[in-house]
Amino acid sequence: MSLQMVTVSNNIALIQPGFSLMNFDGQVFFFGQKGWPKRSCPTGVFHLDVNHNHVKLKPTIFSKDSCYLPPLRYPATCTFKGSLESEKHQYIIHGGKTPNNEVSDKIYIMSVVCKSNKKVTFRCTEKDLVGDVPEARYGHSINVVYSRGKSMGVLFGGRSYMPSTHRTTEKWNSVADCLPHVFLVDFEFGCATSYILPELQDGLSFHVSIAKNDTIYILGGHSLANNIRPANLYRIRVDLPLGSPAVNCTVLPGGISVSSAILTQTNNDEFVIVGGYQLENQKRMICNIISLEDNKIEIREMETPDWTPDIKHSKIWFGSNMGNGTVFLGIPGDSKQVVSEAFYFYTLKCAEDDTNEEQTTFTNSQTSTEDPGDSTPFEDSEEFCFSAEANSFDGDDEFDTYNEDDEEDESETGYWITCCPTCDVDINTWVPFYSTELNKPAMIYCSHGDGHWVHAQCMDLAERTLIHLSAGSNKYYCNEHVEIARALHTPQRVLPLKKPPMKSLRKKGSGKISTPAKKSFLRRLFD
Repeated sequence: MSLQMVTVSNNIALIQPGFSLMNFDGQVFFFGQKGWPKRSCPTGVFHLDVNHNHVKLKPTIFSKDSCYLPPLRYPATCTFKGSLESEKHQYIIHGGKTPNNEVSDKIYIMSVVCKSNKKVTFRCTEKDLVGDVPEARYGHSINVVYSRGKSMGVLFGGRSYMPSTHRTTEKWNSVADCLPHVFLVDFEFGCATSYILPELQDGLSFHVSIAKNDTIYILGGHSLANNIRPANLYRIRVDLPLGSPAVNCTVLPGGISVSSAILTQTNNDEFVIVGGYQLENQKRMICNIISLEDNKIEIREMETPDWTPDIKHSKIWFGSNMGNGTVFLGIPGDSKQVVSEAFYFYTLKCAEDDTNEEQTTFTNSQTSTEDPGDSTPFEDSEEFCFSAEANSFDGDDEFDTYNEDDEEDESETGYWITCCPTCDVDINTWVPFYSTELNKPAMIYCSHGDGHWVHAQCMDLAERTLIHLSAGSNKYYCNEHVEIARALHTPQRVLPLKKPPMKSLRKKGSGKISTPAKKSFLRRLFD
């Protein structure tokens, strides 16, 4: 095992606890940024380019037929082999926390539709489920099992907010373990079925899960109700005959007590567990090798890397699996320094460099980290983009123009706002309306007062008008303020000047013009 510190040259503020990494044929992509995706990367997915211990985050693009994918923290992710050649390598993403500190119950499928030397185009589709739909959660696991030529997703564990009937103002963000039910998800037909297994008595979150063929192993985890990290080791076997699936669970000895650990695969039958916690504020510095052979599991300690003093003394650490036996780790920066980074990052290689990339297809593990604070809302990004079409991001040099200072923007120009009393743009149901939209609603700026943003669709703007207004510098006033603006900008009507008749300028009873009247007449004449 070799530990190496790496430097992040740009967008370092995006990498926070709770992110995920996806490995597509050796290329690693970062997902789960802080806040909503920004103008420079409306997809919120970045290519994690590591070269000579130097990391660059380069924004990626989505195809036009992709759905909106919010940046989710602490989701469950796993790889999945589709039936088509174009779907041979996909990622399943379920649940997680949104930047509004809400918990998602949606399931997304990520795949690559176009790949070149320096550019990858993704397609993201949302999968609707029917049946026993799993409730919104985070810190759980999702895996794919293969049996009798069929495949099925298996979802387990996690946390969710307490039911609305039990939530109070003081404890609005209180969370609880989800029930220890096992969900089978058919990705082809979108059906979900819940199973209650007597061996699983307590809810678990931030556990480790390993899938191979028709079997899933659940290790460790944290029980919030009991505040313990039991040395669990469960084996869940799924049989997929022609009829109804059969699910059974066996409790095995030799488990380990750990939560929020990172799992990486080193070869077809070996995995390595790195990091995690054994107590609330005590990191687990031991690494373990897990061997899966002949339907048996063996867990043994291995030689630990030479942890740096910063890693040893830090109270928290987090990270994710990069694939190919490599782990990406982060620790808090040293606050004693005059200029300190928020986090320092390392790569830990647990396997040789010539690891076969195909070996990563079995790594269906939960790689989230312990949630450092359930009640702290994530910041909302406040920028927007009129057009996020794929061709608008042509040019590799543009990828390095991202301004991470935008992440601290706290203005009130978010995409998901109520722009008027009749606004019906909802983050959960919004679909593109204009051809210029891909990942977010088009907005237009109303110049009334201090100005504010409104959704173009709510203002009933024709696409032609929207493009015309966004391309020029003309002022625009929304439906609520257009009448006020007209009143302010319409000049007062001036009555035409009436010249008094000459006889009115004469004094009564005199044929001569008075001196004051004469002066007034001359002023009007020469003015």
